[in-house]
Amino acid sequence: MSSRALRRLQRNREVEDADDDDVGIVSTKSKIGAFALLDEDVDQNCEQEEESDESREPVVTKPSQSRSQRAKKKKKKKSERKGEQTKENVVTGDVDADIKAVSEMLGEAVSLSIERPETSAPDMKSLLTVEHRRRGHRRVYHRATWLATPQDSWPQMTKMGLSMDLIEKKNGCQHFSFVHSPQYQTIQFSFLDAVESFNPDNISAVLRLYPYHIDSLLQLSEVCKMSEDRQMANELLERALYAFECSFHTLFNMTQGNCRLDFRKSENRSFFYALFRHLVMVGQRGCCRTALEFCKVLLSLDPDNDPLCVLLMMDFYALRAEEFRFLIRMFNEWESHRNLSQLPNWAFSVPLAMFSAAVPSESEDTSEADKMLQNSLLMFPSVFTRLLDKCSVEFNSGVMKHSYFGSSAQSSEPAALNQLISLFIERSHSLWKIPEVLLWLERNARIVCQRVDNQDPLIQRYKTCRVSRYQGTPRNIYRHIILSDYRNVLSSLPREIAEKPVMMHDPLPPLDSVSSYTRPPRQTALGETNQNPLSLFFSSLMPSFNPQAPAAQGGDTGPVAALSQSLRELLAALRGPQGESDDLGPPVDEVD
Repeated sequence: MSSRALRRLQRNREVEDADDDDVGIVSTKSKIGAFALLDEDVDQNCEQEEESDESREPVVTKPSQSRSQRAKKKKKKKSERKGEQTKENVVTGDVDADIKAVSEMLGEAVSLSIERPETSAPDMKSLLTVEHRRRGHRRVYHRATWLATPQDSWPQMTKMGLSMDLIEKKNGCQHFSFVHSPQYQTIQFSFLDAVESFNPDNISAVLRLYPYHIDSLLQLSEVCKMSEDRQMANELLERALYAFECSFHTLFNMTQGNCRLDFRKSENRSFFYALFRHLVMVGQRGCCRTALEFCKVLLSLDPDNDPLCVLLMMDFYALRAEEFRFLIRMFNEWESHRNLSQLPNWAFSVPLAMFSAAVPSESEDTSEADKMLQNSLLMFPSVFTRLLDKCSVEFNSGVMKHSYFGSSAQSSEPAALNQLISLFIERSHSLWKIPEVLLWLERNARIVCQRVDNQDPLIQRYKTCRVSRYQGTPRNIYRHIILSDYRNVLSSLPREIAEKPVMMHDPLPPLDSVSSYTRPPRQTALGETNQNPLSLFFSSLMPSFNPQAPAAQGGDTGPVAALSQSLRELLAALRGPQGESDDLGPPVDEVD
């Protein structure tokens, strides 16, 4: 209750006391309760409110009180109100003086008066009120994240023992490492036992007990992808990224490009794999700019070693996102120390970016793009015919029949170079189907044929480079091929790689892998040895895969039927009874 309302209540009580002693006319509306005064408008002017009160309430006066006395009493009340206002102004003046004194001490220029702009009620509410986004009943409040947006249907995040430590600061970079607590180590051991048990219920049980265990999420995501359930596969990946982000160190900022993770440490590798698979799925949904940004993040974690060979796909997403200037700039800055022109994908993608950037502007020519494309065709002659075959395009001119682009060009290539070219064509062939790009490619191929006929000295130089520089495939390229999952490229893996078991939660770990803890010894179960490489590969994805399973009636036979049946069993267990999702939640919408 305001002070003005209290004064009015006191005045009414004085009038009632006077009525008890004197004779006067008393209205039945003169007795106003204290709570009734709270309903009146407190924002009106004091003088206007007095007039309105006099107009709606009969004034009870003493017979001996004259009009002049009533006027003097009213003036006295007004003077009291003015005194109160003056007192408020004095207080405000004192505050202004204090602000001025503090400003002089701090050397800041602060206005001497406190401005009180007229603000509407909603603005005042947004300024002073803290509001949380309201959710439905029993919904979980999630923390703000950048990598993945948690869904309301996801289980509540609990502490499993996954954290991150700052190792050192060196050369302007901060080196971090994920840490597994003893509790998380126990969960990890249970997961590894489940993978090797050949029982889908065991790996599902791990995820149901610990819904944010990273490797379980990655393994089951691969299973969902094999069964063409990409929405569920993507949701599992996002949940893994969310679990990672909740464990980040406070100084770990991926957007700055100066945070490093050692891929050799087993605790860190799952984060690399989760980012790689997620950016591939994001790119398949058409969000190529987002995929490019994930490529930058993944490359910045270990730019010197590039353990997953992000450079083999960064050019593709840059072209799809029409980030031509970025691709050209990166090539110019990294060519001197990374030899990007020796990678077939960069050798052809950079001139394509130059051509695409110059075509919209009629004032710019394509001479620089033409020169680089011609040199790339001289360096990698088999790309021309293989790219056209993949695009189902055939030129009428005799350029395709030239001996330099014939079958001998591919047969003379080292196996390592053949793998890089196959990977480039499988991933980027769609970028070369544009009619003006094909015409540009044919025009420069004709010029290359003329240079070959004229015995250009670059021909022998490039031939020597092909023979000497591609004698072996680094392990990170093999790892990239396995994760990319192009069947035609997977068939080119060497025997020493194909014969070893590939665990999809950690494919081809580094030979110098480092771990802060050791798994307890486990007795090998009967039937876990002496399996062929294909069986081991399928077993790493689906523990219940049985290559000795009998043929299915009226459908697939042998291992194919066993693998399909295993996938159905695991997905059924994953979604819970009656086809509904239990802990994993519904598929998420595919948005950028």
